[in-house]
Amino acid sequence: MTAASAGDARFFHRTGPHAVSAVAEAAGVAVAGDLMLHGVAPLQAAGPEHVSFLDNKQYVPLLEATRAGAVIVHPNMAARVPATTIAIVTPEPYLGWARAAALFYPAPPAKPGIHPSAVVDPAATVDPTAEIGPLAVIGAGAEIGASCRIGPGAVIGEGVQMGPHCRVGALASISHAILGARVYVYTGARIGQDGFGFAVGPAGFVTVPQLGRVVLEDDVEVGANSTIDRGSTQDTVIGVGSRLDNLVQIGHNVRLGRCCIVVSQAGISGSTVLEDFVVVAAQAGLTGHLRIGAKARVGAQSGVMRDVAAGADVLGAPAVPVREFFRSVAVLRKLTARPAKGEA
Repeated sequence: MTAASAGDARFFHRTGPHAVSAVAEAAGVAVAGDLMLHGVAPLQAAGPEHVSFLDNKQYVPLLEATRAGAVIVHPNMAARVPATTIAIVTPEPYLGWARAAALFYPAPPAKPGIHPSAVVDPAATVDPTAEIGPLAVIGAGAEIGASCRIGPGAVIGEGVQMGPHCRVGALASISHAILGARVYVYTGARIGQDGFGFAVGPAGFVTVPQLGRVVLEDDVEVGANSTIDRGSTQDTVIGVGSRLDNLVQIGHNVRLGRCCIVVSQAGISGSTVLEDFVVVAAQAGLTGHLRIGAKARVGAQSGVMRDVAAGADVLGAPAVPVREFFRSVAVLRKLTARPAKGEA
């Protein structure tokens, strides 16, 4: 591997070389040619053996000076590609880049087998194509699907069901949960622990039993050190294709629709519903029993205390529509501005 190429060989297994036609096909377009490409690299570091991409006009000067063998670009940038570089033109260059990079660096497959130090209950079912890492624990009645990878020290609790091609990172724990296909739970995540529920009695707090489950539907990803509480009497559900960043907290009975995004350090309180394609930005907090409409966006550090309409953009604490927030900021700045010298 050259110094310019992305993907340190100590950590990432690379395939190839691949013909530019194959790389373009992976990106979703057709390009003729037999130039062999050996890896991926950023525009400024790429050489004739690399494929790169441009998805931000800020970097057009780097595109015009690149030495890359091929570049994935939007049609309106095709004319800026150097004559020595093959243009792979697509209306969605970042998506094309994701697919091309995955051609060179596919997710490592499971290595079938159970490590000698793993503890697997005799009543568990582990598909013979699954990989169970060192010191992992698989509880009674758990079902581990085909080609799953369970990382070192991970704990899969009693009765947990995992569909095919799931990955669980080192030291993650999963209990009271049903996982679909291709679910990725990253290092240190905690899935299925008690929700935060208690009643107040004359002598203090009385914990309310949490009797629901966590359901992670197909293609969900849960970032490192994130936590998802199981439901109280109904399930906590993370919908198909949703992505949770690192350090996200999901309370009991929360339901996320399809392809939602929740960014780092955001927290969603119990029984709140996010409809499809909602985005919650970093450090936002949502109180309980809310409904956030489809394709709504919650800005960073917002405090959401009431329902949000479908397609709305909100910001601030308490969260308000974005235009209203910035009008308030402008008024506040005028009120607090210091008068110029000579003014009363």
